[in-house]
Amino acid sequence: MDAVKISYKTDQDLGKYAFLRALRPFSFPVALVTCLIGILLAAMQRPVNLFEALMVLVGGVLLQAGVNLINDHADIRLLRRQPGREHLIEAIRQNFRSGLLCFLLAAAVGFHFVIQQGLGFLLLCVLGLVGALGYTVSPINYKSRGLGVVLVFWLMGVLMIVGSAVALGAPMTLALLLQTVPVSLLVSLLLLSNELRDYESDLRDGLHTLTVRIGYAAAVRFYFGLLAGTYLMSAMLLSLGLLPGAFWLLLSLPLVLRPVRLLRAPADQRTPLTPATARVLLVFGVLFCVALVNPWSLPF
Repeated sequence: MDAVKISYKTDQDLGKYAFLRALRPFSFPVALVTCLIGILLAAMQRPVNLFEALMVLVGGVLLQAGVNLINDHADIRLLRRQPGREHLIEAIRQNFRSGLLCFLLAAAVGFHFVIQQGLGFLLLCVLGLVGALGYTVSPINYKSRGLGVVLVFWLMGVLMIVGSAVALGAPMTLALLLQTVPVSLLVSLLLLSNELRDYESDLRDGLHTLTVRIGYAAAVRFYFGLLAGTYLMSAMLLSLGLLPGAFWLLLSLPLVLRPVRLLRAPADQRTPLTPATARVLLVFGVLFCVALVNPWSLPF
């Protein structure tokens, strides 16, 4: 019992740098949804081996976990200026090492598909890994430059979906790239919701996220823009014949109401914003998959 109490107190002391909080399991739907969409897009063109499809999902979750665990590395520079923060710095370093281990395991999964698909897939893997490390590691550190919301659109959205499809033998086409956009916009929306939730603390700590740079009101407008763009892009895919079952996505609209209300909540009541946005992403992603595998059946 004492050990449990000590561990709990330690996690409380570490705050957002405690391992489980740094792992951010609420974000795992990003990897699961994007990889699943890639798998289905590949399966629409050729038979897909179930075991290899599971490998793609595992690799995607490992990559997501790695990105999450290294996410706070740039905070070390800020914490060094504050006395008594050595335990936080050490926690960040431990999380960073765990993140690198996740990347190593994801790379092992990726190597299996490089053997099958060749150098083109290797290039996708290298781009993804470099982008993931550059997200928060100096000297690139996209996060501190306010580019995180933009970069995750490509890295955890487009590249994840395309990579999953190509790993299973699908050719890279313009149609495939277009089909990645709606969910990729929601991936960016999820990160933006995290920035909006933490706006006051990031501003106080000198973290130059996109939301801190452009201001809370402008970031809220950007949130609405990404949300609207998701459904407008889905409508465009419908018109192009690339998502015939797009009407299924309308079922996700009621879930949008909660995060929209939370955008206007005071800072101390804004904590559920990111999980609420994650639910929108998860349900939208599942419905997107339904639209792909059963496009001619309407929900009404």
